[in-house]
Amino acid sequence: MARLPDWSEIRAIVMDVDGTLTDGGIYLDDHGNEFKRYDVRDGFGIELWHRAGGKTGVITGRRGLALTHRMRELRIGAVEQGVSNKIVALDRIVEVLGVTRAQCVFVGDDLPDLAVMRVAGIAVAIAGAPVEVREVAAVTTTARGGHGAVREVVEAILRAQGKWDGLVAGCDRNPTTIIP
Repeated sequence: MARLPDWSEIRAIVMDVDGTLTDGGIYLDDHGNEFKRYDVRDGFGIELWHRAGGKTGVITGRRGLALTHRMRELRIGAVEQGVSNKIVALDRIVEVLGVTRAQCVFVGDDLPDLAVMRVAGIAVAIAGAPVEVREVAAVTTTARGGHGAVREVVEAILRAQGKWDGLVAGCDRNPTTIIP
């Protein structure tokens, strides 16, 4: 990430899913079953964020069992699927998580994320996002969606908040940590 905003008041990371937590591909088998690709580094980044006391939510226009299963594995605090209005969904999430919009980072990758990016405390665009999305974002990741972009955001926030080194030391002391 080129320039870093003031992450000090951030308490929650809210993310889009397709193109942000996944590589944006929608994989269908011959029976119409949908599969998604998630990056384990993003999952472990979310785990570290939770260990540091951070809260998480996702907002997506799509619905699916693969998403439901992965969000449960990651212990995402608030999941909004099948959303047509992402601002309304963000307001439900902040209520559930007990934070304000200003305390949220929203991580998105495409035009449907623009409106919610404009009202979140800090907007982050994923590498490869359209120029309109990157212009609204305070930061654009170097990693692409589904390839460690969310982990990059988590690490930037935790470093800025002075929590990263302690979390790394905890991993060093417990090498058998299961990576989500």
